[in-house]
Amino acid sequence: MSSGSVVSRFVDWFINRRSIGFGFEYLGVATLRYPRVMSVIVLLFTILCFWQIPKANVDGDLLRVYAHSGHYYDAYDNLSKTFGTFENDIYVMVNSPNLVDPDVLEEIRNLAFDLELNEYAVGTMSPFTLRKPDGSGGSVPAVPEGMLNADEVAMALMDLQQNDPMMRNLITPDLTGVVLIMFPNQELVNQDGTKAMIASLRETLAFYDDSGLEIELTGPPVWTSEMLNAAVDDQIKFTVYGFGLGAFIALFALRSFWGAIIVAATPFVAVMWSIGTVLLLFGSFSFLTIIVTTLVLVMAFAESMFFIFNWLAYWRDGMEPNKAVDTTLKLVGPATALTTLTTLVAFASLYFSPGQGVQEFALAGAAGSTIMFVCLMTVMPLLLKTALRLGFKLPKAPNFALNAPVPAALGLAMKFGRPVSVLAILLTILLIIPFFLIQPRFSFEDFMAKDSTALSTAESIDEGVGGVAPLYVRVPLTQMDPNVGAEDFETIRTIHEIVESELGENKVISAASLTNYTETGFTREEVFDAVGPFMRKRFITEDGSQALVTGFMPTILESQALKDMVARIETRMSEAGFPQAELGGFRILTTFATDDIVRSLQISLAASVVLNLVLIGIAFGSLRMALVSAIPNMFPILGTQAWLWATGAGLQLTTVMALTIAFGIAVNDTIHMLSHYMHGRREEQRSHIESVHHTLRRIGGAIVATTVILCAGTIIVAFSELPQVALFGSLFVLSLSLALVGDLFMLPSLLVAASRMLENLTGIHVQTADHVATPDDPAGNTDTRVGASRTS
Repeated sequence: MSSGSVVSRFVDWFINRRSIGFGFEYLGVATLRYPRVMSVIVLLFTILCFWQIPKANVDGDLLRVYAHSGHYYDAYDNLSKTFGTFENDIYVMVNSPNLVDPDVLEEIRNLAFDLELNEYAVGTMSPFTLRKPDGSGGSVPAVPEGMLNADEVAMALMDLQQNDPMMRNLITPDLTGVVLIMFPNQELVNQDGTKAMIASLRETLAFYDDSGLEIELTGPPVWTSEMLNAAVDDQIKFTVYGFGLGAFIALFALRSFWGAIIVAATPFVAVMWSIGTVLLLFGSFSFLTIIVTTLVLVMAFAESMFFIFNWLAYWRDGMEPNKAVDTTLKLVGPATALTTLTTLVAFASLYFSPGQGVQEFALAGAAGSTIMFVCLMTVMPLLLKTALRLGFKLPKAPNFALNAPVPAALGLAMKFGRPVSVLAILLTILLIIPFFLIQPRFSFEDFMAKDSTALSTAESIDEGVGGVAPLYVRVPLTQMDPNVGAEDFETIRTIHEIVESELGENKVISAASLTNYTETGFTREEVFDAVGPFMRKRFITEDGSQALVTGFMPTILESQALKDMVARIETRMSEAGFPQAELGGFRILTTFATDDIVRSLQISLAASVVLNLVLIGIAFGSLRMALVSAIPNMFPILGTQAWLWATGAGLQLTTVMALTIAFGIAVNDTIHMLSHYMHGRREEQRSHIESVHHTLRRIGGAIVATTVILCAGTIIVAFSELPQVALFGSLFVLSLSLALVGDLFMLPSLLVAASRMLENLTGIHVQTADHVATPDDPAGNTDTRVGASRTS
């Protein structure tokens, strides 16, 4: 056979004889033809996935979300490798109205020493661990022991607060609280886990519960631990409530207990498969990939409802129930394959955005969507055939409430098709304006669990000592002096002053902030020896090639204010002749990386919309169908973005991800509706208006039911303890609700108004169903109008 013949046959198949699902529905046909073989494969894969589930865990490393996201990640990575950072430190806030009482102070001193002896500590920093040179080559405690009265204690603490650069950030101005910092043994933490470290610290601090001291833990490890606990709790709630709500809605819609069980069974298997697959791919869930199981759950419920609705409709129309399974798979299968492809395009578009976390989410989502399709094409037909063998009876007609909006949608389309279409087009065009006006936004507290005690403790530290969130400047030096030469000292001092002018007096520490000791006659070598080797590494590298300037800012700081401050600092350092000085820190990384990721995701969203519309046009063999579907598909996304812009919420990391995935899923109802419409036009030879009527009456209730399931299953996410996840759920529900308006009211009106444009669609021979013989349908169901089964 010549290559030209092969090409021409492929072109003929692609243009004329393929299905709208591009042949992927043949997986379902294979299940019908070889049920025993497919049952064994399904069973083996299920066992493999269930084998992974006991290993399920959530990686609490928030840095994983931003890994490899650009310049500020690289700066943070270089900083961590050179100096380490304060990002893993634990802050212990100790408050007492009687802090200046000598007995109380000694109790806190004991607490600080016990903290230093904890197995997870490699060092601590507090007023009690600080030592100062004694003038004879040694050092003495900065807070003297054995003080006799409150005045003596107050004088000692005020002297530290006013003269020591590090203690200014650890003692509250009113002398009622001190901050103790514990530096964890990161190797031991990685081995045992953050949860074990925090539990050990709480056990150490529990000894002082009856001492009258108010003790609270905070710091990044505590924050991420709270986030992790909230994420795990959320996932358990989402899965349980999602199944319960989905099954209840299915019961309400189908009015059949066993029908609801059948609808729920496929999503259950799909979720188990997706959990196992994510664990096989990545070894653990992240804060983003954990959302995928909820998405798979609601998508599988929606597609199951479409499948069951069509199957029962064929059965009620008089078709033999086993043959109805085959017929349904051949009709719904191609549409489901196309909806899966559009969802895959949506997830794939995310992959090209920076950030390891987003890329993992894209891969996990793509895997979950594929698994959902495979599950529907294998588990669903096997389940239905088994149910029929066990005596499943035809349920009552679907609940009338599901079809309640259909007459209104039909009436609106038939009487006011053109005005509604013009209004829909104008409204969608107007909604494009906020798309260009909305700005990225990052807020650290949005990543924290609601009612977080660690966050409230951090806020109290902000109020007391002005904040402990670190900002770093890595400064290249030229003299290579481990004790800092004069020229390098001036460089450090200049940058120190630039940072201090932004953060406030006494909010910066560096080698230049030790002048209160060097000006009294001590050498820098003596001062560095007094602070100890561990703290010395926080000022300068061992070879003297780089210095670190550390500023402390409030934990809660608006992203725009932080970006403006960073811009000013970088400009001033460049003007001062130090362009190579590198600004970094976790807060800077997350703020700027989020900005870059969000802008990239916006482009991905636009690309996803265009690609999916093109895909719909190719699938149906008609650019006109793609144009008709554009308005109802763009309206929900643009409407949701307009709401974000109007409320001032801005674009956040999970916001754009929610919009992108919601678009991929919202397209599903449009595809099912157009599939039924085109089937009526091309294969049942219905008129244009009759096909619109028939499509709405046939699947209008299914569209309502699937939207209710999607919204009900996802609205649970809106009650997450994590604000970012809660926002994801809220936007998802809003987008899907607007998509229902687009599909039920806009799309029929657009179809009616475009009657002339769609007049010759029957001349296009792309199939909308697969006419392949199966054991229960040996004729290949070439005529769906036989008997009472004149349906689509």
